[in-house]
Amino acid sequence: MELTSFVGRKAELSEVRRAMSASRLVTLTGIGGVGKTRLALSAAEAERRAYPDGVWLVELGELRDPTLVVELVAAGVGVNNRSARPLLEVLVELLYPSKGLLILDNCEQLIEAVAELAKKLLTTCPNLHILATSREPLTVGGESVVRVAPLTTPPADRPLSLRNSAHFDAVSLFAERASFVLPDFELTGGNVDAIAQVCARLEGLPLAIELAVARLKVLSPEQILQRLTDRYTLLTRGRRNAPTRQQTLQWCIDWSYDLCTPAEQQLWARLSVFAGSLDLETAEAVCAEGGAEQDLVYTVASLVDKSILIREQSGGGVRFRLLETVRDFGREKLDDAGQRLALRRRHLDWYLHLALEADAAWSGPDQLEWTARLARELPNLREALEFSLSESGESALRIAAAMGKFWLSRGLLSEGRLWLDRALARTSDEPSVYRADALYNASILAATQGDLEAATARLEEGRALDALREDPILHVDAVIIETFIALHRGEIDRDLAPLEEAIEISRARGDFRRLVEALLVLGLARQARGQVAEAVACHEQVLAANEAHGGTVYRSYALLSIATAVRGQGDNDRAVKCLEEALRLMRAGEDPGSAVTCLQTLAWIASEQHEPRRAAVLMGASDALGRAAGTVTVRFPDLHVHPDEFTRNVSGALGLPKYEAAYREGGALDFGGAIAFALREQSTEEAPAARHLAGLTERESEVADLIAEGLTNRDIADRLDISTRTVNGHVEHILAKLGLSSRVQIAVLVLQHRQGEHG
Repeated sequence: MELTSFVGRKAELSEVRRAMSASRLVTLTGIGGVGKTRLALSAAEAERRAYPDGVWLVELGELRDPTLVVELVAAGVGVNNRSARPLLEVLVELLYPSKGLLILDNCEQLIEAVAELAKKLLTTCPNLHILATSREPLTVGGESVVRVAPLTTPPADRPLSLRNSAHFDAVSLFAERASFVLPDFELTGGNVDAIAQVCARLEGLPLAIELAVARLKVLSPEQILQRLTDRYTLLTRGRRNAPTRQQTLQWCIDWSYDLCTPAEQQLWARLSVFAGSLDLETAEAVCAEGGAEQDLVYTVASLVDKSILIREQSGGGVRFRLLETVRDFGREKLDDAGQRLALRRRHLDWYLHLALEADAAWSGPDQLEWTARLARELPNLREALEFSLSESGESALRIAAAMGKFWLSRGLLSEGRLWLDRALARTSDEPSVYRADALYNASILAATQGDLEAATARLEEGRALDALREDPILHVDAVIIETFIALHRGEIDRDLAPLEEAIEISRARGDFRRLVEALLVLGLARQARGQVAEAVACHEQVLAANEAHGGTVYRSYALLSIATAVRGQGDNDRAVKCLEEALRLMRAGEDPGSAVTCLQTLAWIASEQHEPRRAAVLMGASDALGRAAGTVTVRFPDLHVHPDEFTRNVSGALGLPKYEAAYREGGALDFGGAIAFALREQSTEEAPAARHLAGLTERESEVADLIAEGLTNRDIADRLDISTRTVNGHVEHILAKLGLSSRVQIAVLVLQHRQGEHG
C-alpha cells in the first residue's frame, strides 16, 4: 500500500501498459530516484484484471547475495517448500499454470542471477508475465525495455504561469508533496515560478524533488531555489556541459546531507548498515552511543521530516527504511569515516542476540509474535549471516541454528539448510555445543524435506561431537531426530525405548520444547504401528503441556495427528473438530505447508459425508497449497491418500464438469481463503469479494459504498467535498483492485458483501 499518490506520467503509464500487452518481460530502466518502482506498481495496478491468478511483488533491493534470488522470489509468490526437490523446480511447478504477473523490483545489483531466473521462468511458464525495474536491462530474449525519463519540467529560461503549471508533472509532484509538509500550502502566482525553476534545476527527478520539498518546513521555495542555484554553479563552474542526471541526483542528496546536523549525518550513515527496514529499538541498539538513545529518537524524527528515512506502519508498530539510493550514499559516508566494519559488527551482534532470544522464547506464549518478528527482520538477519561468513562464521552458525524452528514453521527449509551448510563449512569442526546444535538443525530440515541421506550424514556428525561432549540434551536431540528419520524410511518396528528415555530426561529437566517434540515423534511412531490409543495419548500430553506453556505450532501438530489417528478409527466428528482447531492455529501462524494435510483430510471426510462439491473445493485448495509446499514426505499408512479413488467417487456424485469447476474454485483460493472455506466462514463465491473489498483504502471504500447507493461520480464528489476528477481516479482504482469492468459490478459486489455480513 503506497502512502502517497502517484502523480502524472500518463504517457509513460500508457507506454508500459502497451509493452506489457505485447511482451511477457518488460523492464523499466533508468537512474536511481527516477520513479521506476512507482511506475511499475501503478502499471501493475492498472493491468490487474489481466492477471487473474495474481500479481506478486518481490523487492530485491534488500538482497546482496545472488544465490538467494530464487529463495526470495519463491517466498514472494508463496512457495512453502517442504520437499527435497530443488526450490526452482517447485517454483516452476507452482507458476506453470498461472496467468499472473511477477514484479521484480531493484534488480541491478543481482542482474545476472535475476536474468537467469527470468529466462527460466519465461521459458517454462507459458502464461507468466514479468515486470522488472533495474538501472540496466536484463538482456533476456523477448525483453521489452521501457526507459523511464524524469518528470516533465517547464523551461527554465522563461516564467511559468499558474494556469500552465498543471501541464508539468514535476510541478504537480512538488505541489502535492508540499501539501503533506505544510497542510496550508498552495500553488500560487507568487511561488509557481520559483517552484518551476527548482523542478527544472533538479531535472524532474522525483526523489530529488521530494528531498527538496522536505525543506519547506524551514525554507521558502525561493530560498530552496537560491541554495540549489548556488550549489549548481559551484558544481558546473569551469565545465562546458551541465551535470548528467545521475550527477544531479548525487549533488541533490549531497545537498540534503550538508543541510543535516552532524548528528543527523552520523545517524544517516550508520543506518545504512541495515537491509530492508528496522524499528526504533534496533536503531538505538546499533547506532546510539554513550546513553544517547533519547537524542537518537529526535534525530530519527528529523530524518523522517527531511524524507531521508521513510516511516512505515507494520504489525501495530512503526518501522523505518532508507531508499536504496539514499542508503548507498550513507554507506559511502560510513566508509569515508572508517566506521563501516565496526557498525556491521554491532549489527551482527544485535541480530545474533535477537535470534538467540527468539529461539529461547519460541516455545512460549509469544511464539507467533517472535516468528512474525523474525520474518520482518529476515533481510537484516541475512545481512548479518553474510557478514559473519566473511569473518569467522561462528555467529552465522549460531544464528542459523537458533532460527531452526523459524525455518521449519515458515517453510524456508531450503534457505535454512543453505545457511547452515555454509556456516558449517566456514567454521572449525572442533567439538562445541553450537556446532552440534547446527548439525542437528541441518539434519531435521533435511529429514523434513525427505533428503534422508543428508539428514543421516548430519546426524552422524552431530553424534560424533555428542560422544565427545557427553551432553544429555544433545543426546535427546539425536534420539528424536534418529527416530524421525526412521519413520520417514518406513522403519516402524524400531526400538522406541531410547525415545521414551529421552522423554523422561526432558521431563526431569523441565525442557518443554524437547519434551513435546519427543512426544510428537513417539505419537507418530505409535500411530504408524496401528497403536491408535497410545498415539492419541502421546498427542494429548502435548496438548496438556501446551496449556501450561502456550504456543501454537506444537498444538496444531498434535491436533492434526489426533485427527488422522481417530479418523482411521471412524471417529470423523472428533477428527473434524481437531482439524478445524488446527487450521485456526495454522492460519494464525501462517503455516500453509501443514494445512495441506488438514484440508486433504477434510476433503475425504466431506466426500464420505455426501458433500461432494465441498469435497472437490477442499481437495483443489489442498493440491494448490501442496504444489507450493513441494511433495509430502511423511508417508504413514493412515495419511496415505488415493487421488484416483477420490476423483472417481466425487466426480461420480457431482458429474465431471461440476467436479472440475469446484476443484478449480478451490485451487484459486489463497491460504486465508482456503481456511475460511474449510471453517465454513465463507463460501468460495464470497471469498474473493471479502478479500478484495478489504484491500480498498478508506476513501475507496467510501466511494464504493456511495456507488452502491446509486450516486453518480458528480454526486459523490459533492458528498465527499472532492473534485469529480479525484472521484474518477478512485473509481478506476476500485475497478482495478476488484477485477471489475463497470460501476454496476462495484454496486453488486458491495451489496452482496453487506448481505453476507448481515446474513
